[in-house]
Amino acid sequence: MSTEIRPLGAGEAELLERVADDVFDDPIVPARAREFLADPHHHLVVAVADDVVVGMVSAVDYLHPDKADPELWINEVGVASSHRGKGLGQALLQATLALGRELGCRVAWVATDRSNTPAMRLYAAVGGVEEPQDTVLFTFRLD
Repeated sequence: MSTEIRPLGAGEAELLERVADDVFDDPIVPARAREFLADPHHHLVVAVADDVVVGMVSAVDYLHPDKADPELWINEVGVASSHRGKGLGQALLQATLALGRELGCRVAWVATDRSNTPAMRLYAAVGGVEEPQDTVLFTFRLD
């Protein structure tokens, strides 16, 4: 069984109708998937095995008025439990970082909980450098 890793393009949301159960946190909302993929700043790099998405990294190339170059914000990484421990997360993350380079990003960043040991290992294995400060996340409910 071969696994293909590639970014999804606009118009490819139908591939997200075939996703392993534990790749995303919640079920795919087709209208949001189409909207996400239609935005040129939103990126979804997927791993596909036997016509099923078994892994993904979602990211945004982030523009800001005081930054000369875009930055790549890695929002989420997910790999099906059936495909974990085989280097797929690293391959997905490396493909996402390569995409960021192609987009002109000079830095990429991701946040995780220190207690998320698999994520901590993954990001370090791909060359991520843990920042020294303690970051605090605030959530604002907007409903």
